[in-house]
Amino acid sequence: MLKKPTAHQTALEMVALETLVPQDHLLRRIDATIDFSFIHDLVADLYCPDNGRPALDPVVMFKSLLIGYLFGIRSERQLVREIEVNVAYRWYLGLKLTDKVFDASTLSQNRRRRYRDTTVAQAIFDRIVEQAIAHGLVDGTVLYTDSTHLKANANKNRYDKQVIAKSRSDYWDDLDAAIDDDRVAHGKKPLKKQDREPVEKETKVSRTDPEAGYMVRDGKPKGFFYLDHLTVDGNLAIITDTHATPANVHDSIVYLDRLDRQRARFGFDTQIVGLDAGYATNGIAKGLEDRDIRGVTGYRNPTPPKAGMMRKSTFVYEPQNDGYRSVAGLCHDRPQRLSPLHVGSVHLQDLPIAGLLHHKRQGATHHNPPCVG
Repeated sequence: MLKKPTAHQTALEMVALETLVPQDHLLRRIDATIDFSFIHDLVADLYCPDNGRPALDPVVMFKSLLIGYLFGIRSERQLVREIEVNVAYRWYLGLKLTDKVFDASTLSQNRRRRYRDTTVAQAIFDRIVEQAIAHGLVDGTVLYTDSTHLKANANKNRYDKQVIAKSRSDYWDDLDAAIDDDRVAHGKKPLKKQDREPVEKETKVSRTDPEAGYMVRDGKPKGFFYLDHLTVDGNLAIITDTHATPANVHDSIVYLDRLDRQRARFGFDTQIVGLDAGYATNGIAKGLEDRDIRGVTGYRNPTPPKAGMMRKSTFVYEPQNDGYRSVAGLCHDRPQRLSPLHVGSVHLQDLPIAGLLHHKRQGATHHNPPCVG
């Protein structure tokens, strides 16, 4: 039997907010695992204890931002509207059904004024990681790191060109220290410290967000971005570190410092790290070796050689001849550079079976290598 429904929106009911939130809801699981009460002690010195208007509870504020992150709500105004109508959000924040939700400007003004020049966000993050460690969810033995680009709220066509210093190479300090150690081992005095000036380069600087970096990468959109460097624990993929840089700062520049920070802050005994190919640099390889950490990096496909060029991987060094033998086969009557090796005007598919490229040492007698095949 079909009946028309009767509207009950104005009916009075006795309900408990607790009964309206599903037992398997994500926010219930977070509330049972993470204790945010420590936030009050962290931010107490940023509030006046006995004067002024009542402030928004800092725990409610940070938990609201967590809701926005978890459920993909990027707008703070939209976040407030969602809290107004979502009973699960109200339950998690400790708000009753009839409580008035704070204004969206409260979030933005706190971020711009009260928390602008503090390390509160990092301190809260660290305390939550410590709770995850205490629950046995994180041990830091295996860590994985990668970066993702975050678009800045800036028009890529509105910029000024400025000459700025490029990022320091990640191995300069370690290289200087290695040179000093070698000189001491040979009974020589360390070299006088030199101020290394980074290379300056003209780059685009956003008029809207000068801190963003102009990104130009293969397969990536061009424009003003940030890089979010994330490290996760290998056990349950819980994030143990996050660090943002302008997008034009190379991945490898900040990695070792962030790794050392995690090991010192949380007492990690890290044995293995997994890294994206962007972190595969000599400096990081040396740094991991010095720290007795095994590193596994992603493979980066080499750039295809230009016409008339061959990859260096197609040659094998022969110590007895002090030269490089090509599996494709080619004879040169003069020394060639190894990376890449130039084969002149000969088409690669027409080369004979094998050939030898002779590498001339300083002071050695050069002779023409024999052709084979």
